[in-house]
Amino acid sequence: MTELNPQFIAEASNSTSEALFHLSELFYSRTDERGVIEAGNSVFQRVAGHEWDDLIGAPHKIIRHSDMPKGVFQLMWDTLKDGQPMGAYVKNRRKDGRYYWVYALVAPVDGGYVSTRMKPTSELHQKVIEVYKELLQEEQNGLNPKASAERLLEMLKGLGFASYAAFQATAIASEVESRARQLGRPIDQLQKRFLDMSRAIAQVQVETSEMTEAFKAIRTVPMNMRIIASRLENAGGPISAISVNYSQMLEEMSTWVTTFVDGDACVFARIRDAILEGQFLGFATAIEQEMIEVFQSVDASYPDEISLAKEAAQLDEMRKQFKKHTSETLNSVESEAKRFGRSVLDMKRYVTGLSSTRMMCKIESASLSSSGSALAGIVDQLDDCQNEIEQRLARVVELNAVIQGNTSMLRSLI
Repeated sequence: MTELNPQFIAEASNSTSEALFHLSELFYSRTDERGVIEAGNSVFQRVAGHEWDDLIGAPHKIIRHSDMPKGVFQLMWDTLKDGQPMGAYVKNRRKDGRYYWVYALVAPVDGGYVSTRMKPTSELHQKVIEVYKELLQEEQNGLNPKASAERLLEMLKGLGFASYAAFQATAIASEVESRARQLGRPIDQLQKRFLDMSRAIAQVQVETSEMTEAFKAIRTVPMNMRIIASRLENAGGPISAISVNYSQMLEEMSTWVTTFVDGDACVFARIRDAILEGQFLGFATAIEQEMIEVFQSVDASYPDEISLAKEAAQLDEMRKQFKKHTSETLNSVESEAKRFGRSVLDMKRYVTGLSSTRMMCKIESASLSSSGSALAGIVDQLDDCQNEIEQRLARVVELNAVIQGNTSMLRSLI
């Protein structure tokens, strides 16, 4: 549905209603470094409800809605001034007071900034609406823009996003997927490959987290073995020695977890961040390509100061930069995936050591006859935990192979 539909006439008198536009439409605007509008496309002008004379030369905040938290724009400006693109959900205001939501892809260009926007329709958008409502309330209670931006990051972490970069990568993919599905369009192979990788690395996190819990479940085993050994007096010597070896292996496994799957600087985090950065850039490239095609096919009236060829050329240059940076992120993904693969082999060796310990425990338990029942209980615990660790480790190997395979395929697509 567009502004040409009769339903809009009925809604025009209601300043609190949503201004509708078609899912297939893309917005475009370009500003100078101060945020003053220098160009835009016909969709932007029509849905904003302003005449061109009102828009060109006006600050972009002419369409800002009072429901938008200042912290979002604080974060956006900080990101753009750092030379990085950013994706964000934005609620805008028409001249007549009605509102409309967009997912905005904003990026710095020579002399200013460019924004390409689409209609958001994903479930994630609905969650963000609630986050913005809460954030706006906190701002009305005295939270300043900088503190609000920090609070936004905290709230996104509460939704499961390690950083804003992780959030925007998920958001742009969710919106493009939802839009394509509703329009009956396929997403391209590059986008599919990045989605496969991001889903794989998300599952790696699940598997390693559960594996870590399995480690924790058996951390008391060495102490329990020493207690059993002390009760058996002389016969407990071998069990005491086994407990020492087992304790050393658990320490090595804990070090592996800390190095490769814990914290923001671990190998897992680096590969995850590289994948998500590539995903964001890959989807951003496709959006800009579509916008370029719109400019090349549109037959509409524009002010003399707006050259569609110039705007398309500006977007094409940005698209090329996105594509170049996407290729660079693949280098990081490839390097970190190989390193992660080697680390998994280390963990496999630790698991092999657990198998040896388990077998020694079984032998000692059998030799102790009825007095070895407590030790038999430990063996059972080790059996369960090791089986779970081995299964999850095998799954991690498969997922890492998915990541490496998609990285190779993506190189041929960029």
